[in-house]
Amino acid sequence: MIELVGRAEDYLENYREAVRPEPFGNAQDRLVEGRGTSGSTGSPRTANGELTTSADWLALAALRKKVSAAAGFPLLLRSNAGSAALAFARHPNIAEISQRGPATPDHIIRTKRLPLLGWDVEAYVQAYKNYFEKNSGAAKTSLTMLDPAPRVIIDPEFGLVSAGRSARDTQIVEDIYLHTQDIILRAEKLGGYQALGEAPLFSMEYWDLEQAKLKKAGAPKAFAGEVALVTGAASGIGKACVQAFLNRGAAVVGVDINPAVVSLHGKRADYLGITADMTSLDAIKALLEQTIRHYGGLDMLVLNAGIFPGGKKIGALTDGEWRKVMAVNLDANLAIMREAHPLLKAAPRYGRVVVIGSKNVPAPGPGAAAYSASKAALTQLARVAALEWGADAIRINVVHPNAVFDTGIWTEDVLAQRAAHYGMTVDEYKRNNVLHEEVTSQDVAELTAEMCGVLFAKITGAQIPIDGGNDRVI
Repeated sequence: MIELVGRAEDYLENYREAVRPEPFGNAQDRLVEGRGTSGSTGSPRTANGELTTSADWLALAALRKKVSAAAGFPLLLRSNAGSAALAFARHPNIAEISQRGPATPDHIIRTKRLPLLGWDVEAYVQAYKNYFEKNSGAAKTSLTMLDPAPRVIIDPEFGLVSAGRSARDTQIVEDIYLHTQDIILRAEKLGGYQALGEAPLFSMEYWDLEQAKLKKAGAPKAFAGEVALVTGAASGIGKACVQAFLNRGAAVVGVDINPAVVSLHGKRADYLGITADMTSLDAIKALLEQTIRHYGGLDMLVLNAGIFPGGKKIGALTDGEWRKVMAVNLDANLAIMREAHPLLKAAPRYGRVVVIGSKNVPAPGPGAAAYSASKAALTQLARVAALEWGADAIRINVVHPNAVFDTGIWTEDVLAQRAAHYGMTVDEYKRNNVLHEEVTSQDVAELTAEMCGVLFAKITGAQIPIDGGNDRVI
């Protein structure tokens, strides 16, 4: 093998420049057959000559739902619409060169034998079933067909779309196929790309040792293949919610006006931190597009972002202060709910929304008129949405925390002052509830995540306090 590889390297060295793919694959103005949606038939470029896309990103969520249905479980989709991927998808001979098989037989357990060209998932599934029936008869033992959903999708507007049960899986598939398409283009210049035949590839795909590689990961977690978006994710309850969903296997998008949200959970495939001002509709639309590009859609939405201004009685409350609280705590949440609705409707297991309310909704206190009114209005909005979106199988529930002190607004000095005001120690003040239990951000986050799980599968429009028991609420 070493000798043969060495001979191949020596041969290719003489053709290094000749087989180098053109910068954008000499893309032509054409569309792949069977996409099933409208789109531009041109190949627009930037000022630097790079290919661009006019993709309708919301449509990717619909494709994700179809692919997930074919698999029998939720899958993430990751779109690479870079110039190299777009050029390959728009190659004049893409229908032929993309359907010859993988560059390496071992890739088949990640990418399947062939990519889906276009959007006809049903045809791909039937072709895979035919492939299994044709080749399984030669096996020495009885075989069970793997899920027939594609793992690589080639589209002229979305470029290279990779599918996987986790964000890491989608990245692996993308890396493999970006390398594969480069090999295909180079091989075509050397006389033609040719892969291993169908029968030996089938044997590799269903070889026990290959399947064992996939089984090492164990059973999937509760939210594997699903996407959660958490607002106000840089600290406190929002930060804890991100971790709770990550722990359950979800890919998570954390959004906050604080830039720290970007790197809060380190560099990992299943977390995307976005800095955004939620009072900007353009920012909301942009962050949802980023969510779709990275993960293919949205399954769970946690509305946590909000502000709590300093205590001020109604007589001293200015119009500007009132409007600022309403803009952040109410208007921004209305906007993201409205814009996210099509994505939640297209979620493979249907959408779930959890609103972080407040004890001030059922039991307001003096000096918090704007905050209390905004949270009450947000709760009412969630109730109406539960009624309207029930037909789309979208669940919307509200949690009402109280006295959660491990957040940014509660410093040690403020806690000490408030405890002294009531004649308590700080520990007594933290546990000043019926159960004498401290309520933490993690407590709220765990409840929030569970409300998106199977235990709450038949519950919508609910309001649940998490406050250790408050006598005014009870």
